Amino acid sequence: MIRRAAKTRETLDKDGTAKPAKVWCLLGRKAGDNTQVLALAETLGWPFEEKRILARSWELLPHLLLGPTPMGIDRQASSPLVPPWPDLVISAGRRNEPVARWIRRQAGGGVRLVHVGRPWAPPDCYDLIVSTPQYFLEPAPNILVNPLPMHRFTRGRVDAAAERAAPALAQLPRPFTTVLIGGDSGPFVFTPQKGRHLAEGVNRLVWQTGGSALVTGSPRTSRAVAQAFCDALHVPAQTYWWHERAGANVQENPYPAFLGLADRFVVTGESMSMMAEAASLGRPLYIFDPGDAPGSWWGHAHNFRHKPLSHALAMRLAPVRMRRDISRIQDNLVQGGQARWLNEAPGLIADGEGWTEKMRSDPLVGAHQASERIRALFASAPT
Repeated sequence: MIRRAAKTRETLDKDGTAKPAKVWCLLGRKAGDNTQVLALAETLGWPFEEKRILARSWELLPHLLLGPTPMGIDRQASSPLVPPWPDLVISAGRRNEPVARWIRRQAGGGVRLVHVGRPWAPPDCYDLIVSTPQYFLEPAPNILVNPLPMHRFTRGRVDAAAERAAPALAQLPRPFTTVLIGGDSGPFVFTPQKGRHLAEGVNRLVWQTGGSALVTGSPRTSRAVAQAFCDALHVPAQTYWWHERAGANVQENPYPAFLGLADRFVVTGESMSMMAEAASLGRPLYIFDPGDAPGSWWGHAHNFRHKPLSHALAMRLAPVRMRRDISRIQDNLVQGGQARWLNEAPGLIADGEGWTEKMRSDPLVGAHQASERIRALFASAPT
């Protein structure tokens, strides 16, 4: 898929003819990574082409043994990676790193590489890394650390979605508390008990503020968590769950509309994307901590699954550059006055929700900052 934008960066062809810079976006299996890559490409405003990369289950082995190579991907199922080569590659995720570096090698150098998130390769392999605080990277000439992940939701986009959805929600009382629910992620195991605790917090908040709740889960929200949440929710609400999408009456995903309709947000704190999207829209934000009680992590059987256990071991044994701690983003939001913890809301709501004055006026500020750094990479190129 090739997308065009009004503003382009021109380079010179071998014969001196001006041509627009060519951008490839490497997209993988993680929606959060893909969202950031596309948000950056769209904000940059240059023509770009989406390249879908399907990694094989054993992709790590050739990448570790051979370095930059496409051997770890299914070439038949992935988008073609053939000349003419791009001027810029934007990637995210470990699986796409070797592919991006292989593209530059095939092109004989000259292709600028921008990576979003945490690079597994040494940072000097990239012209620019766009990261966030959970990855422990320090700012550098080729490292930009944004406070939150990039996303694609503008105020105009969510307001338009809200206007379309409003008639169907007219029976619910205002104000609306939009609740965004994730699921298992890294060290966080989202159990049904935590789903009940989340619902109880939403109940308390809505009882204080009035109105109703607009609730949407994510593909990571399990059926058990969704059921436990619904069983414990005792305020007027409209809910949407991904596992209920099958069948003839498939409901349109109301996520953008719920963002636009929100008078306040409750977000589960393991989802960086949801926190970033909510925090950027200038509404009060309450974070639900999906972690276990301090000091009790090793005492829960659910934490001995592969992902939470491997994350815990990595945090203790891996080099600092390879660690990941989402709580750094949560704490930055709370300490910066942009959010409050949901379990503290009953004692804090009485003083109003005026901290929205500290929230970002530009929802896409992170993508704008990154795009300016990319333009600087091309500033010395002939035009």
